[in-house]
Amino acid sequence: MRRHLDATVATLESGLSNARVETINNKIKLTVRIAYSFRSLDNLFAMVMLRCLGVKVPLLGRA
Repeated sequence: MRRHLDATVATLESGLSNARVETINNKIKLTVRIAYSFRSLDNLFAMVMLRCLGVKVPLLGRA
């Protein structure tokens, strides 16, 4: 604890955290598990971009 005291105090004073980075990492890991059977990495990268960028793709037949 003493080794990281300065970093802990700086984090508390600034109010910053790595929560957003961890959220995106979790989304990417989940997407990789879902896309396990994809035939190409391009399809996987496209799926990650769609999920992490928050792009809303309208589905056919849905209002």
